[in-house]
Amino acid sequence: MAANRRSPAGVRSPPPPPPPPPHGDWMSRLPEPLWDVPLSSLAIPGSHDAMSYSLDLDSPLVPSQPPLNRLLDGLCGCITRPMILRWGTTQHKNIVDQLSMGIRYFDFRIAHKPQDSSHYLYFTHVIYTYLTVLETLVSVVSWLESHPKEVLILSCSHFEGMSGKVHESFIWSLKKLFGSKLCPRKEAVPTLRSLWSNRWQVLLSYEDQSATSHPELWPAIPYWWANQRTAQGVIKYLDWQKDMGRPDGLFVSGLNLTADMSFMALESTQSLWTLTQENWDQLRVWLQEQTPGGSPHSLNIIAGDFVGPLPLCSLVIALNQKLLLNTK
Repeated sequence: MAANRRSPAGVRSPPPPPPPPPHGDWMSRLPEPLWDVPLSSLAIPGSHDAMSYSLDLDSPLVPSQPPLNRLLDGLCGCITRPMILRWGTTQHKNIVDQLSMGIRYFDFRIAHKPQDSSHYLYFTHVIYTYLTVLETLVSVVSWLESHPKEVLILSCSHFEGMSGKVHESFIWSLKKLFGSKLCPRKEAVPTLRSLWSNRWQVLLSYEDQSATSHPELWPAIPYWWANQRTAQGVIKYLDWQKDMGRPDGLFVSGLNLTADMSFMALESTQSLWTLTQENWDQLRVWLQEQTPGGSPHSLNIIAGDFVGPLPLCSLVIALNQKLLLNTK
């Protein structure tokens, strides 16, 4: 298990949200006509950088950070570390809470620490988490055991510091951990009914070529990332992508905002949380106008930040009611 378990300090938590509606079993509660709709045509709530609630203040920066960032962090850590936590923390709820709130797609960014002789892997977002990957996924498996008709889409990517040998070891650990719950890679995206009949609960996307020899693993899932700081910028980008036409299979539309370094440095009283709050109303209005399904302009997985304080899950799940108009 991980040695450092200290929660990050210096991040102001949001006020307690009102109790969320019960979405722990929302898939099994969908109307029966939707059981035969491919997962790629359902509206599915997702968590962007799902594990950033556990960032470790004492961990090093990931090697992919620009040299200037690493230099500044080494010289002025008392300044850079609070900034990393303010802008790198995208979630406030732990993984089990996110599951219970209705999140069914998880964005996992995985890495092995440099000069670490252990076999532990961690999640990353600029720095590493104090929670390890396997201990987190053990809790996911435990949750699935008590929710046998809920289906997860797990997207594993980035993989910094991982050699081919580490990849193979990690893949075999995943296969052993999830076992018969893994839905094997298929040409067509399965429906809930077909998943239930086979007792499959996990579609595991693994964004590395080492996955090609493992039929239990799915390829990378496209993620529409706007790289914009305002709701207007995100909406303009997503509408442009919709005009270009949706991918054939599973895909993600990201409602998450992104600030550049100059904005983060100048806005010392801001954080990703305050920025997301300020832009949420516009994003919410746009989201409620969307429609799932198989048409070129439809959406599928919709991922966001701060999925506990903000009612993303309720809004996305409610979009599936629009599909009933096409199944009668």
